[in-house]
Amino acid sequence: MSRDDFLVPAEALRLAALGLLAEAPRRYSELAGEIRHFASRIAGPSLELMGTSVELLRYERLIEPGEDDAVAEEPLLRLTAAGREMLLALLRLPLKAPGSQFNRLFLALKLRFLHLLPAAGQAEQIGLISDWYRCERERLAELRRHPAANSALLLAWLDQETAQIDARLAWLAEAASATRS
Repeated sequence: MSRDDFLVPAEALRLAALGLLAEAPRRYSELAGEIRHFASRIAGPSLELMGTSVELLRYERLIEPGEDDAVAEEPLLRLTAAGREMLLALLRLPLKAPGSQFNRLFLALKLRFLHLLPAAGQAEQIGLISDWYRCERERLAELRRHPAANSALLLAWLDQETAQIDARLAWLAEAASATRS
């Protein structure tokens, strides 16, 4: 986690690995393949995202081989109690200001593993994501109100971005009501 308690790019893969292992044990190659597939489809190829190794997670005792599989050539890896705590901490971290490819990845990872939080935690995270989008909407509205925003193309782009945010906020409101049911 960064000093200001936001997700940083190096933690995206950590969150992905821990979340996948929270769902089910996986072999190293399977885990690495699933992480690479998900991250590259959301954020595109990036050297910044290839920094966390599954071996580092083993060294930090966040994951471990299964007891019956500890000596196998490619053991099934599983989450430790410390790994589960780290996963929950990462899921609860706020997103930084929208706009970067990493935020798309962090948001997708949060949504992918949100079911691992209790219902109250899910609702809280959906509320925080909604707040995040509202701040982005206000930032765009301020830019649109600025006298220098007089280009028709810029204004049209700002309107399009705002409409996308409004659609996401409506979708999140539906998701929030579903978690309360």
